[in-house]
Amino acid sequence: MVGPGLLDRRLVFVTGKGGVGKTTIAAGLGLLAARSGRRVLVCEVDATGALAAAYECGPLRYVARPVTDGLWAMAMDTEDSLREYLKLQLRVPFVARLGPLARAFDFVASAAPGVREILTIGKLCWEVRERRYDLVVVDAAASGHIVGQLSAPRAIAGLVSVGPVRDQTRWMLDLLEDPATTGLAIVTTCAEMPVAETLELADRVRTETAVDLAAVVVNRVLPELFGRDEERVFDAMRAPSARSVLRDALGAGSDDLLDAAGFAVGTRRARAVHASTLLTGLPAGVPTLFVPELFARLDGLRRSALVADRLAEEL
Repeated sequence: MVGPGLLDRRLVFVTGKGGVGKTTIAAGLGLLAARSGRRVLVCEVDATGALAAAYECGPLRYVARPVTDGLWAMAMDTEDSLREYLKLQLRVPFVARLGPLARAFDFVASAAPGVREILTIGKLCWEVRERRYDLVVVDAAASGHIVGQLSAPRAIAGLVSVGPVRDQTRWMLDLLEDPATTGLAIVTTCAEMPVAETLELADRVRTETAVDLAAVVVNRVLPELFGRDEERVFDAMRAPSARSVLRDALGAGSDDLLDAAGFAVGTRRARAVHASTLLTGLPAGVPTLFVPELFARLDGLRRSALVADRLAEEL
Protein backbone atom coordinates (compact mmCIF):
# COMPACT_ATOMS: atom_id res chain seq x y z
CA MET A 1 0.00 0.00 0.00
CA VAL A 2 1.38 3.41 -0.98
CA GLY A 3 0.96 6.15 1.58
CA PRO A 4 -0.30 9.71 1.08
CA GLY A 5 1.83 12.78 0.44
CA LEU A 6 4.78 13.40 2.73
CA LEU A 7 3.16 16.15 4.82
CA ASP A 8 -0.25 14.48 4.81
CA ARG A 9 1.04 12.01 7.42
CA ARG A 10 1.21 12.55 11.16
CA LEU A 11 4.73 11.20 11.78
CA VAL A 12 7.64 11.75 9.39
CA PHE A 13 11.17 10.51 10.06
CA VAL A 14 13.97 12.29 8.19
CA THR A 15 17.26 10.44 7.83
CA GLY A 16 20.33 10.40 5.59
CA LYS A 17 24.08 10.01 5.49
CA GLY A 18 25.99 12.50 7.60
CA GLY A 19 26.66 15.77 5.82
CA VAL A 20 23.82 15.65 3.27
CA GLY A 21 21.67 18.25 5.05
CA LYS A 22 19.30 15.99 6.99
CA THR A 23 18.62 18.54 9.74
CA THR A 24 18.17 21.35 7.22
CA ILE A 25 15.50 19.37 5.37
CA ALA A 26 13.74 18.35 8.61
CA ALA A 27 13.69 21.97 9.75
CA GLY A 28 12.34 23.08 6.37
CA LEU A 29 9.60 20.44 6.39
CA GLY A 30 8.48 21.48 9.87
CA LEU A 31 8.37 25.15 8.89
CA LEU A 32 6.50 24.39 5.67
CA ALA A 33 3.86 22.35 7.49
CA ALA A 34 3.40 25.06 10.13
CA ARG A 35 2.84 27.66 7.40
CA SER A 36 -0.17 25.66 6.22
CA GLY A 37 -1.84 26.04 9.61
CA ARG A 38 -0.80 22.75 11.18
CA ARG A 39 0.48 22.36 14.73
CA VAL A 40 3.93 20.85 14.21
CA LEU A 41 6.53 19.35 16.52
CA VAL A 42 10.09 18.87 15.23
CA CYS A 43 12.25 16.58 17.36
CA GLU A 44 16.03 16.25 17.13
CA VAL A 45 16.93 12.70 18.12
CA ASP A 46 20.71 13.08 18.37
CA ALA A 47 20.51 16.35 20.34
CA THR A 48 23.56 17.85 18.64
CA GLY A 49 22.21 21.39 18.63
CA ALA A 50 21.91 21.52 14.84
CA LEU A 51 18.12 21.89 14.94
CA ALA A 52 18.33 24.78 17.43
CA ALA A 53 20.79 26.47 15.06
CA ALA A 54 18.44 25.90 12.12
CA TYR A 55 15.62 27.64 13.99
CA GLU A 56 17.75 30.17 15.92
CA CYS A 57 15.76 29.32 19.02
CA GLY A 58 18.42 28.65 21.66
CA PRO A 59 19.23 25.26 23.23
CA LEU A 60 16.50 22.65 22.92
CA ARG A 61 15.39 20.43 25.78
CA TYR A 62 13.11 17.44 26.20
CA VAL A 63 10.17 19.75 26.86
CA ALA A 64 9.09 21.26 23.54
CA ARG A 65 9.49 25.00 23.12
CA PRO A 66 7.71 27.27 20.62
CA VAL A 67 9.74 28.42 17.62
CA THR A 68 7.21 30.32 15.54
CA ASP A 69 3.47 30.24 14.90
CA GLY A 70 2.33 26.62 14.94
CA LEU A 71 5.83 25.21 15.33
CA TRP A 72 7.49 23.64 18.40
CA ALA A 73 10.90 21.99 18.71
CA MET A 74 12.51 19.61 21.20
CA ALA A 75 15.60 17.44 21.66
CA MET A 76 15.38 13.81 22.72
CA ASP A 77 16.80 12.81 26.11
CA THR A 78 16.80 9.12 27.03
CA GLU A 79 16.70 9.65 30.79
CA ASP A 80 13.80 12.12 30.57
CA SER A 81 12.01 9.74 28.23
CA LEU A 82 12.47 6.88 30.69
CA ARG A 83 11.15 9.06 33.51
CA GLU A 84 8.10 10.02 31.47
CA TYR A 85 7.51 6.39 30.46
CA LEU A 86 7.62 5.19 34.06
CA LYS A 87 5.20 7.89 35.12
CA LEU A 88 2.67 7.67 32.31
CA GLN A 89 2.77 4.04 31.21
CA LEU A 90 3.75 2.05 34.28
CA ARG A 91 2.31 4.49 36.87
CA VAL A 92 5.62 4.73 38.73
CA PRO A 93 5.60 7.89 40.92
CA PHE A 94 7.77 10.78 39.75
CA VAL A 95 11.34 10.81 41.00
CA ALA A 96 13.71 13.73 40.56
CA ARG A 97 16.68 11.51 39.80
CA LEU A 98 16.52 7.97 38.51
CA GLY A 99 19.73 6.89 40.21
CA PRO A 100 20.00 3.10 40.48
CA LEU A 101 17.04 2.60 38.13
CA ALA A 102 18.85 4.47 35.36
CA ARG A 103 21.96 2.38 35.91
CA ALA A 104 19.87 -0.77 35.75
CA PHE A 105 18.32 0.48 32.54
CA ASP A 106 21.76 1.08 31.02
CA PHE A 107 22.70 -2.51 31.88
CA VAL A 108 19.55 -3.94 30.30
CA ALA A 109 19.84 -1.66 27.27
CA SER A 110 23.37 -2.88 26.61
CA ALA A 111 22.25 -6.50 26.70
CA ALA A 112 18.92 -6.40 24.88
CA PRO A 113 18.49 -4.97 21.36
CA GLY A 114 15.93 -2.22 20.95
CA VAL A 115 15.54 -1.25 24.60
CA ARG A 116 17.16 2.16 24.32
CA GLU A 117 15.60 2.86 20.93
CA ILE A 118 12.12 2.04 22.20
CA LEU A 119 12.20 5.08 24.49
CA THR A 120 12.85 7.36 21.53
CA ILE A 121 10.29 5.76 19.26
CA GLY A 122 7.81 5.44 22.09
CA LYS A 123 7.96 9.14 22.91
CA LEU A 124 7.38 10.10 19.29
CA CYS A 125 4.52 7.65 18.84
CA TRP A 126 2.97 8.85 22.10
CA GLU A 127 2.96 12.44 20.83
CA VAL A 128 1.17 11.24 17.71
CA ARG A 129 -1.36 9.21 19.68
CA GLU A 130 -2.10 12.08 22.06
CA ARG A 131 -2.88 14.33 19.06
CA ARG A 132 -1.40 17.46 20.58
CA TYR A 133 0.24 18.06 17.20
CA ASP A 134 -1.03 17.55 13.68
CA LEU A 135 2.42 16.48 12.53
CA VAL A 136 5.59 15.25 14.22
CA VAL A 137 8.76 15.65 12.12
CA VAL A 138 11.75 13.71 13.41
CA ASP A 139 15.33 14.75 12.68
CA ALA A 140 16.17 11.09 13.09
CA ALA A 141 19.34 9.06 13.45
CA ALA A 142 21.69 8.88 10.48
CA SER A 143 21.05 6.23 7.85
CA GLY A 144 23.32 3.70 9.54
CA HIS A 145 21.13 3.61 12.66
CA ILE A 146 17.59 4.46 11.56
CA VAL A 147 16.56 0.88 10.77
CA GLY A 148 17.42 -0.16 14.34
CA GLN A 149 15.24 2.62 15.70
CA LEU A 150 12.29 1.89 13.44
CA SER A 151 12.43 -1.84 14.14
CA ALA A 152 12.80 -1.44 17.93
CA PRO A 153 9.11 -2.00 18.79
CA ARG A 154 9.05 -5.23 16.80
CA ALA A 155 12.31 -6.36 18.44
CA ILE A 156 10.85 -5.71 21.90
CA ALA A 157 7.61 -7.47 20.95
CA GLY A 158 9.71 -10.50 20.05
CA LEU A 159 11.37 -10.45 23.47
CA VAL A 160 8.26 -9.88 25.58
CA SER A 161 5.26 -12.09 24.93
CA VAL A 162 2.77 -10.75 27.51
CA GLY A 163 2.20 -7.80 29.80
CA PRO A 164 1.96 -4.00 29.50
CA VAL A 165 5.22 -3.63 27.61
CA ARG A 166 3.94 -6.01 24.93
CA ASP A 167 0.65 -4.07 24.76
CA GLN A 168 2.47 -0.75 24.35
CA THR A 169 4.68 -2.01 21.54
CA ARG A 170 1.55 -3.19 19.78
CA TRP A 171 0.03 0.26 19.46
CA MET A 172 3.41 1.69 18.47
CA LEU A 173 3.61 -0.85 15.65
CA ASP A 174 0.08 0.05 14.58
CA LEU A 175 1.17 3.68 14.16
CA LEU A 176 4.56 3.01 12.59
CA GLU A 177 3.32 0.45 10.10
CA ASP A 178 0.32 2.48 8.91
CA PRO A 179 1.44 4.33 5.74
CA ALA A 180 -1.38 6.82 6.19
CA THR A 181 0.19 7.83 9.51
CA THR A 182 3.96 7.33 9.27
CA GLY A 183 6.55 7.79 6.56
CA LEU A 184 10.32 7.90 6.18
CA ALA A 185 12.14 10.50 4.08
CA ILE A 186 15.75 9.82 3.08
CA VAL A 187 17.91 12.84 2.32
CA THR A 188 20.80 12.45 -0.11
CA THR A 189 22.99 14.40 -2.50
CA CYS A 190 24.11 13.63 -6.04
CA ALA A 191 27.40 12.03 -5.01
CA GLU A 192 28.56 8.43 -5.19
CA MET A 193 28.59 7.46 -1.50
CA PRO A 194 25.33 9.19 -0.46
CA VAL A 195 23.51 7.65 -3.43
CA ALA A 196 24.88 4.17 -2.72
CA GLU A 197 23.94 4.47 0.96
CA THR A 198 20.46 5.74 0.08
CA LEU A 199 19.77 2.79 -2.21
CA GLU A 200 21.04 0.36 0.41
CA LEU A 201 18.88 1.98 3.08
CA ALA A 202 15.80 1.96 0.86
CA ASP A 203 16.26 -1.79 0.42
CA ARG A 204 16.75 -2.35 4.16
CA VAL A 205 13.67 -0.32 5.02
CA ARG A 206 11.65 -2.46 2.63
CA THR A 207 12.98 -5.80 3.89
CA GLU A 208 13.58 -5.14 7.60
CA THR A 209 10.76 -2.80 8.56
CA ALA A 210 7.14 -2.16 7.65
CA VAL A 211 7.57 1.64 7.60
CA ASP A 212 6.61 3.30 4.33
CA LEU A 213 9.38 5.02 2.35
CA ALA A 214 7.51 8.26 1.76
CA ALA A 215 10.11 10.22 -0.23
CA VAL A 216 13.73 10.66 -1.17
CA VAL A 217 14.93 14.27 -0.97
CA VAL A 218 17.87 15.08 -3.24
CA ASN A 219 19.56 18.08 -1.65
CA ARG A 220 22.00 20.65 -3.11
CA VAL A 221 21.10 20.04 -6.74
CA LEU A 222 23.17 22.19 -9.09
CA PRO A 223 21.29 24.21 -11.72
CA GLU A 224 21.94 23.69 -15.42
CA LEU A 225 23.84 26.88 -16.24
CA PHE A 226 24.43 26.16 -19.93
CA GLY A 227 22.60 24.33 -22.65
CA ARG A 228 24.32 21.98 -25.08
CA ASP A 229 24.80 24.72 -27.70
CA GLU A 230 26.41 27.00 -25.12
CA GLU A 231 28.67 24.20 -23.94
CA ARG A 232 29.92 23.73 -27.50
CA VAL A 233 30.71 27.45 -27.69
CA PHE A 234 32.69 27.25 -24.44
CA ASP A 235 34.55 24.20 -25.75
CA ALA A 236 35.53 26.15 -28.85
CA MET A 237 36.61 29.11 -26.74
CA ARG A 238 39.03 26.89 -24.82
CA ALA A 239 41.09 26.27 -27.94
CA PRO A 240 44.53 27.96 -27.66
CA SER A 241 43.86 30.43 -30.47
CA ALA A 242 40.50 31.47 -29.03
CA ARG A 243 41.96 31.79 -25.53
CA SER A 244 44.64 34.09 -26.90
CA VAL A 245 42.06 36.37 -28.51
CA LEU A 246 39.97 36.49 -25.33
CA ARG A 247 43.02 37.18 -23.22
CA ASP A 248 43.90 40.13 -25.40
CA ALA A 249 40.35 41.47 -25.21
CA LEU A 250 39.45 40.73 -21.58
CA GLY A 251 42.75 40.19 -19.81
CA ALA A 252 44.04 37.23 -17.82
CA GLY A 253 40.69 36.86 -16.06
CA SER A 254 39.22 35.30 -19.18
CA ASP A 255 41.15 32.08 -18.45
CA ASP A 256 39.58 31.90 -14.98
CA LEU A 257 36.14 32.48 -16.50
CA LEU A 258 36.51 29.64 -18.97
CA ASP A 259 37.94 27.29 -16.34
CA ALA A 260 35.06 28.09 -13.98
CA ALA A 261 32.51 27.42 -16.72
CA GLY A 262 34.19 24.12 -17.53
CA PHE A 263 34.23 23.11 -13.88
CA ALA A 264 30.53 23.97 -13.46
CA VAL A 265 29.54 21.92 -16.49
CA GLY A 266 31.73 18.96 -15.51
CA THR A 267 30.47 18.93 -11.93
CA ARG A 268 26.84 19.03 -12.96
CA ARG A 269 27.35 16.23 -15.49
CA ALA A 270 28.99 14.04 -12.86
CA ARG A 271 26.16 14.70 -10.43
CA ALA A 272 23.61 13.97 -13.13
CA VAL A 273 25.13 10.51 -13.52
CA HIS A 274 24.70 9.85 -9.80
CA ALA A 275 21.14 11.22 -9.92
CA SER A 276 20.33 8.80 -12.74
CA THR A 277 21.75 5.92 -10.69
CA LEU A 278 19.55 6.96 -7.78
CA LEU A 279 16.34 7.25 -9.81
CA THR A 280 16.97 3.93 -11.54
CA GLY A 281 17.70 2.08 -8.30
CA LEU A 282 14.83 3.36 -6.15
CA PRO A 283 11.68 1.24 -5.77
CA ALA A 284 8.94 2.16 -8.20
CA GLY A 285 6.57 4.83 -6.98
CA VAL A 286 8.83 6.47 -4.39
CA PRO A 287 8.50 10.27 -4.80
CA THR A 288 11.77 12.12 -5.40
CA LEU A 289 12.03 15.76 -4.32
CA PHE A 290 14.82 18.03 -5.55
CA VAL A 291 16.13 20.91 -3.45
CA PRO A 292 18.59 23.17 -5.29
CA GLU A 293 21.96 24.35 -4.03
CA LEU A 294 21.42 27.60 -2.15
CA PHE A 295 23.99 30.04 -3.45
CA ALA A 296 23.48 32.43 -0.58
CA ARG A 297 25.25 33.19 2.67
CA LEU A 298 22.27 32.39 4.84
CA ASP A 299 22.15 30.59 8.16
CA GLY A 300 19.58 29.72 10.77
CA LEU A 301 15.93 30.53 10.27
CA ARG A 302 16.47 32.37 6.98
CA ARG A 303 18.06 29.29 5.42
CA SER A 304 15.33 27.03 6.85
CA ALA A 305 12.68 29.33 5.39
CA LEU A 306 14.35 29.24 1.97
CA VAL A 307 14.52 25.45 2.09
CA ALA A 308 10.81 25.39 3.02
CA ASP A 309 10.10 27.52 -0.06
CA ARG A 310 11.96 25.08 -2.30
CA LEU A 311 10.24 22.07 -0.74
CA ALA A 312 6.86 23.72 -1.29
CA GLU A 313 7.63 23.79 -5.02
CA GLU A 314 8.18 20.02 -4.97
CA LEU A 315 5.32 18.88 -2.74
